[in-house]
Amino acid sequence: MNKTVLITGSSRGIGRSIAIQLAKSRYRVAINGTQQSSIDRVVEEIHRNGGEASGYCANVADPAQVAAMVDAIVMKYGSIDILIHNAGNLQDRKCIHMTDEEWKSVIDVHLNGAFYCIRRVLPYITDQGGDILLLTSTAGLKGSVGQVNYSAAKAGILGMVWTLAEELRHRHIRINAIAPAALTDMTRPVIEHLKEKYTRRNEPFPAYWDLGDSDEVARFVQILLERSDENLTGEIFGINGSLATLWQKPTIAWSKKDPEEFFKTWKDRNGDQVHELENENN
Repeated sequence: MNKTVLITGSSRGIGRSIAIQLAKSRYRVAINGTQQSSIDRVVEEIHRNGGEASGYCANVADPAQVAAMVDAIVMKYGSIDILIHNAGNLQDRKCIHMTDEEWKSVIDVHLNGAFYCIRRVLPYITDQGGDILLLTSTAGLKGSVGQVNYSAAKAGILGMVWTLAEELRHRHIRINAIAPAALTDMTRPVIEHLKEKYTRRNEPFPAYWDLGDSDEVARFVQILLERSDENLTGEIFGINGSLATLWQKPTIAWSKKDPEEFFKTWKDRNGDQVHELENENN
C-alpha cells in the first residue's frame, strides 16, 4: 500500500486499533498522542509485526504543535495521504454546572483539533487525492444529556464533513466521518453509569449499548479507505460491531405558511415523542 496515514489520538483505544490494522496492510503510520511512552509502545508493537510507524507527541488543541508534527511527518515520508482525526477527551457535566474550561477543553480537542489538522495536512496531500476521516458520535447526531460540549463538538464535525466534501472534491480528496460504538477506556465510564441507571429503574439494559470492540471499527476503516470510488465522500457512517449504518443529512420534515398550523402539526406529530424523551432524561 505504501500510503502515509496520520492518526491523531492513536496511542490507545480506537485510534490504536486503526493504526495496528492499517500497519498490517502496509500503510506507513504516524502515531500521535500526548504521552510519549504510550506512543512508543504502539510504534514498537507495529515494528515487531513488520509494519512501518513513527511517533509524534503533540496536543492537537495547539495549532503550533500540530504544524510541527505535520512538518516532521512530511520531512520523513514526503507527503501525507490520509488524515484520521480520532483524538478526543471527555469533560461530562450538565450545562448549568459546566465550567468554561470543561467546555473549551472538549471543543479544542475534538473540533478545533480537527480544523488544525485538516488545514495543515491539506497542502501535503498530493494531486492523486487522499482521504480525511473524522470521528464523530451519535451525541453529535442526536444529542446526549450531560455532554453539551461533546455533542456540540461532534455536531460541528458533521458540518465540516458536508462542507469540505464539496470544497475538496476537485482535488480528489474524500472526507467522511464515523460514529463508532465501541467499548474503550473513554466510553467504559459512560456505559457503567448507564448500567447503574437502568438497574435502579429495574429496566432491561438497551441492546443499543451492547457495544462492539475497537478492532471492528478498525476493520471498517480499512475497508472504507480501500474503496476507490471518488464519490464516496461527505458520508456519516455508524459502526457497532459488525453492524454498519449510514446516517442521512437532516431533511425537512414539513413546512407550513401559517405559524398556528405549523405548531399544531408539531404537536400532532411530536407530542408523544417529547413526553417520552422527557421521561427518559429524568
